[in-house]
Amino acid sequence: MKSSLELSLEQELFSLLDRKALEVARIISDDEEINAWQEFANTVSIRRLGYNDHGPVHMRKVAVNSMKMFNILTGQGIVPNIVKEGSGSLEDSRIAVLLASFLHDIGMSVGRHNHEISSFTLAAAIIDRVLQAVFPDDLMRRVVIKSVALESILGHMTEYPVTTLEAGIVLIADGCDMEKGRSRIPLLLRQESRMGDIHKYSSSAIETVSIEKGEEKPLKITVEMTASVGFFQVEEILMGKIMASTVKPYIELYAYVAGRDVKRYL
Repeated sequence: MKSSLELSLEQELFSLLDRKALEVARIISDDEEINAWQEFANTVSIRRLGYNDHGPVHMRKVAVNSMKMFNILTGQGIVPNIVKEGSGSLEDSRIAVLLASFLHDIGMSVGRHNHEISSFTLAAAIIDRVLQAVFPDDLMRRVVIKSVALESILGHMTEYPVTTLEAGIVLIADGCDMEKGRSRIPLLLRQESRMGDIHKYSSSAIETVSIEKGEEKPLKITVEMTASVGFFQVEEILMGKIMASTVKPYIELYAYVAGRDVKRYL
């Protein structure tokens, strides 16, 4: 059964979409196989390995972040690669980003190491099944969307360079999910100190991450935190993803501890 947070994120996601992209979002949100992979990915991530959330809430949150970024960028004339290269429509591009965002971490069900490759492998057949249901008579459209979605999944950890705007969006949308709720369960389950705890404690200091239209550039990301340890998440996680992303030229990035001066990174 879905949690109230999952349902809330789904409604937010649906509100950002229309037409075929909305149809795809409804299909994947209710897909039993996808939900099973997401749930077990979280079991492995949190209970076995002691990492932050990599399950259904995280992947829905990344999908919401991606669609916000996609809408803001394209609404200001930034053209994604599927459109720029004449391979498909803006809707096709949006669907590729949506699928990648929703499936990018299912490989955590296998393990942390090279999980983007595991996600790529597991997602391929699922993407085929979903696109066949939505575009049964358009093979080329399915191939284009699948190709860009798989690039986006493979590139979300920065180990594999991304070349499309679509993949660059997923990369940053993933990095933006670092608010305190993502580390709550691991902190409750594991009380003793261990190597890697900086990721949990730093994310627990992140109050909000806002994604909105920029002032000097098309997109503005603002991170509010309750303690300075949160800067670790911004500088070691989010900045690394932004620097590797095709979206970097379009971003303003700000971070601050509540009640203190705002620091601008980009």
